[in-house]
Amino acid sequence: MDGSNMVHQVASPCNHQCQLSKMEVCVGCGRDRSEIALWSCSDDSVKQLIVERALVRLRLLRLRDRSDGFTLVELLVTIGIIGVLVALLLPAVQAAREAARKVSCKNNLRQIGIALHNYHDSHKSLPTGCIEWRAWNAPPNRRQFAWSAMLLPFVEQLNLHQQINWNKPFDALENSSVAKTDLSIYLCPTEPHLPPNKGQISYGGIFGELVVDREQDDGLFVNERAFRFSDVIDGLSNTLAVSEDVGGPDRQWINGRNIFAVAHGINDPTAWVGDNEIRSAHEGGAMFLFADARTLFVSESIDKQLLGKLITRAKQEVVELP
Repeated sequence: MDGSNMVHQVASPCNHQCQLSKMEVCVGCGRDRSEIALWSCSDDSVKQLIVERALVRLRLLRLRDRSDGFTLVELLVTIGIIGVLVALLLPAVQAAREAARKVSCKNNLRQIGIALHNYHDSHKSLPTGCIEWRAWNAPPNRRQFAWSAMLLPFVEQLNLHQQINWNKPFDALENSSVAKTDLSIYLCPTEPHLPPNKGQISYGGIFGELVVDREQDDGLFVNERAFRFSDVIDGLSNTLAVSEDVGGPDRQWINGRNIFAVAHGINDPTAWVGDNEIRSAHEGGAMFLFADARTLFVSESIDKQLLGKLITRAKQEVVELP
């Protein structure tokens, strides 16, 4: 475009009637306030200079307006990128949260293990698995208190321990409010949909095993009997004391039925839901507490014979974890 044409373009009536923007520049022709006022009295050379400046301003205005927002394509691409990033980050966030929950679960069992050792120091034995076990045809006045209830003073729950009426059964009216107390140390944080005020426990004492042989009371927590560490001939580091027992029946920390004989592998889907078994909400295995207060996450692929040997307290098996 030559100079005369440029001058003629700007000299023609402005489509925007010289509406000034916030930058004091007409959005139609690009002239500023002073150039508009002097236009009629300027000669052609001055007008040509004004036009050149105005065209530069118009380009700047258009670039600025273009950067003020997104086009539809740009918006869709941005949303798509955000969606991909969320899809990539969400599993990582969930994995990090589960790792934290698993550490918390392991810490619960560690504290229970320390409490068992402190109990042994005070009473010269471990707690009884169950006091006055109540068989299906037994009278309801049998108390059936659990090892985990006896352990309360050693997990910083002395006041709760003192509120229990030990002369009455665990499910007597006198113990109903105490039995509903939820204790975080007895609950795995990964376990889903835990109902509040039920006094549940995610961990069970090991009564024995039915994998190696049919002698099912060969574990550390059995009925009416308290074992000393000296009774654990297989070694404290080779004998399981407590494991996760998520989803099974009789899961109150006060109820003596939260001990069980292991008859299946870890997280075995063929195990009957009406039985207590080693089950966890963690993927790929379950958390174990050994008699020496050591905690270990054990894979569900562990050999069942090896699992059974880890449970027995005094059969002198040679055990090596993979």
